[in-house]
Amino acid sequence: MYNGVDTCQQKAILQLNLASTHQTIHSFGASDAWSSKFVGSWASLEKRNQIADYLFSMDLDSSGNPKGIGLSLWRFNIGAGSYEQGDSSGIADDYRREECFQNPDGAYNWNKQQGQQWFMNAAKKRGVKYLLGFAVSPPVYMTINGKAYGTGTPQFNLSPSKFRDYADFLVQVCKHFQGTATPLDYLSPVNEPQWNWGASNNQEGTAASNTDIASLVKLLGPSLQTNGVSTHVVTGEAGQITFLNTATADNRGAQINQWFDPSNPNYIGNIPGVDQTISYHSYFTTCPDNTLVQDRQTVHTSAMNTSASLQLWMTEFGILGNICGSLNGYPRNTNIDYGLYVAKVIHNDLTVANATSWQWWLGINPYNYSDGLVYINAPSGSMDPKSSKTDGLVSDSKQLWCMGNYSRFVRPGMVRVDAVLNNQTDPVYAAGDIMVSAYIDPTQKTLVIVLVNTTANMAVLSLGGLGASANLTGSNFTAYVTSAGKSLQKASMSANNIQLDPKSVTTLTANYHYE
Repeated sequence: MYNGVDTCQQKAILQLNLASTHQTIHSFGASDAWSSKFVGSWASLEKRNQIADYLFSMDLDSSGNPKGIGLSLWRFNIGAGSYEQGDSSGIADDYRREECFQNPDGAYNWNKQQGQQWFMNAAKKRGVKYLLGFAVSPPVYMTINGKAYGTGTPQFNLSPSKFRDYADFLVQVCKHFQGTATPLDYLSPVNEPQWNWGASNNQEGTAASNTDIASLVKLLGPSLQTNGVSTHVVTGEAGQITFLNTATADNRGAQINQWFDPSNPNYIGNIPGVDQTISYHSYFTTCPDNTLVQDRQTVHTSAMNTSASLQLWMTEFGILGNICGSLNGYPRNTNIDYGLYVAKVIHNDLTVANATSWQWWLGINPYNYSDGLVYINAPSGSMDPKSSKTDGLVSDSKQLWCMGNYSRFVRPGMVRVDAVLNNQTDPVYAAGDIMVSAYIDPTQKTLVIVLVNTTANMAVLSLGGLGASANLTGSNFTAYVTSAGKSLQKASMSANNIQLDPKSVTTLTANYHYE
């Protein structure tokens, strides 16, 4: 059904308006945490390349199907040194410990994080446009408790006398990579500051107030510039989207106003090297559908009301916890229902929040959990992270391919345009039925349409028009379909007979011209 129409019997009308434009897409990305430090050093180059191809490749196989999802951004985790501490780090899972480039004596060792550096190089070799370095904790010898996890309170786990030292550490990391084949385009210095990150979290992380982060950024921006480093600072990484515009008693909310209102003492919009960008994570606000939509509508309005043209980035997402009783992070699920859920979140972040970048959390996952794109098992086939450190079996997921329906085709610089089915403009209704978004490359005259059919029914659509005196060049789309039995499988579809498989994501590509 779509808006009361049985789409198996009657075609729904897909209407576009290429003249009605919205945000310019920056990127689609994922993170190297935590598995790449092990997997990037596997003896099998073939397996490493298989993972890299799944994530980064823009190549096609002999049948014309994509070999990978063509990410355009890769997130590099700048470690805090818990790995060197071993068991004394207090972090039981050594997958979640990270090396630090700087030793306690101040000397740098750029041979650290070799597995992660291998994946950075693999990303660039396959054409990934952007690299982003993100930190979740200062180096352990700068922290208050000598650990890479926080104090379990809202306190920033950085000694008050070490702010400049921490800024200098991050600048030196960026300066080093600027002289390599993998320069960091962006630096995100604090991650999910609203959570307290005590020892029970079993991973690196720290709380921080808006004032703490602003103070750090005010040191970082000028220092990057003084050191001739072109890396840009991006801020936010809010633990959930509502922290961007909702104040909290501990000064960790309302980040849009705090950092991008010129009258606020924490204003950073005028700091050199700081992008007019703020990021959030889509956890905990994705169900029910009215929450998914309304939270994003509210934040989009807040971002538009700033004095600058503030861009929203969604920089971390994975399937965590209980999703309104329908899905769950545990145990590992990689079927089409999980892929469709990912596509639904992407759609609403792009079309309702107007996010310009959308980034996943665990690019490579060894766990019995649903928040990965590519999965690794032990050589025996079991889900055993400890036995997967030096070798393993590689597998894909519908999370990977449904994200690829966007990332492989909606490229940096494309512009989102109006797209509706049967004149239905209610995003809450669409979230439970068929969602559509469309993007153009105005220079190449390329059109990309992504349709998410959440229903168990086949749907048949007809293109009603492109608006603005625009027409397709030819009468067919090249389609790429992800469903229970397909993973970006190539097909050809007539503009008058667009067929959407049940529970599927379909990407349509074509060229257009103006009359």
